[in-house]
Amino acid sequence: MHANIFCIKWGTAFGPEYVNRLYSGVRRHMDRPVRFFCMTEHAEGLHPDIEIIDLPVEPFAEPMAAALAVANRQGAMRKVSLFRPGLVPDLEGPVLGFDLDVVITGPLGEIHDLAPGTIAMRHDWTEKRKGRPTGHGSVFRFDPAQHGFLYEDLAANAYAEVERARGSEQRYTSHKAMDRGVFTYIPDPWVVSFKYDCNPFPGNWLRAPRLPEDARVVCFHGHPKMPEALEGYGGSLIRHSKPCAWLREHWIDRARADLGPEWA
Repeated sequence: MHANIFCIKWGTAFGPEYVNRLYSGVRRHMDRPVRFFCMTEHAEGLHPDIEIIDLPVEPFAEPMAAALAVANRQGAMRKVSLFRPGLVPDLEGPVLGFDLDVVITGPLGEIHDLAPGTIAMRHDWTEKRKGRPTGHGSVFRFDPAQHGFLYEDLAANAYAEVERARGSEQRYTSHKAMDRGVFTYIPDPWVVSFKYDCNPFPGNWLRAPRLPEDARVVCFHGHPKMPEALEGYGGSLIRHSKPCAWLREHWIDRARADLGPEWA
């Protein structure tokens, strides 16, 4: 059976190379064939093997936007469109989803297969440090056939659901799953943060970023993003980074060897 992979590219913050490099990383590190889907309104430049899902205008878009405006998190819950039941009519089995600001560095099969029937996310770094139960949205595994409530609850009462989640898509998703007893944390060593796990302060001033041994996905949430980390980042005392050689290898060089330089 195929592994189903979802991502979403809306707006212009990320170019097609982010999707193509993610696709390459997933298919190189997944232990089975891959169906890779990208929901977007800008499909230009995407590799021909990537299946396109048109970015919808949701029927609950207006109340969702109104609640997000109050929370000052405009657009932060656009990814919920990926949870719509029947989004891909012939899709079978669970879906593994990724944000575009991640780099695949290790095997993904165990994340895909973790605790079947549950929604799986890594414990958010900040929330874990504060002793609070919230998943991080950069990597998420769900099953459209079992977890339609993620879409349906929001569609039924968008303003209240967004308000309850304080405008946070990852809080909405993980807490909905926890409330129903169908949530699983992805083991911390498998999904790591570049700024917290690879390049922590103050050692980031002394040495180049390291890649933890069992890291399968590296998340570049906040800053530096991948292009900033490649060359070295000086935009912040805490987030300062020396140039990152392993990032170039995993994010660019191996993708170009896999897909060809015209795609990555």
